[in-house]
Amino acid sequence: MKNFIQEGNTLSITAPYNVSSGDGILLNALFCVAANDALAGAAVEGKTTGVFDLTSLNTDTATQGTLAYWDATNKRVTTTATSNTKIGVFAVAKAASETQATIRLNGSF
Repeated sequence: MKNFIQEGNTLSITAPYNVSSGDGILLNALFCVAANDALAGAAVEGKTTGVFDLTSLNTDTATQGTLAYWDATNKRVTTTATSNTKIGVFAVAKAASETQATIRLNGSF
C-alpha cells in the first residue's frame, strides 16, 4: 500500500529529559523505552512495543495481566491509575518489595 510508512515498533523522538538505554520515556501520550542514551532535547530511539523490565513502585503487587501505569513524576511503573498514564500490562506477577516489573507495552492508547 502506497501510504504505509513503518511498523512503528521503534520511533525516533526528542528526549523530554535525560535518559539512559532501558529507561521509560513518556512524551505526551506516547510511552516508549529508550534504546540508547540521550540528553534532554537530543534524538533517541524509543521502543513502543515489547516486554521490558522497568523500575516499579516497590509496594505495589500485581498479578499477570494487571494494567500497568507510568508515574511520570517518579519515572516508574505503578498499579495506580490516578494521575498516571496507562502503558500496558504486567507480563509477570509482581510481589511487594520488588523494585522491577516485567511489563508488556501496548503502544500508545
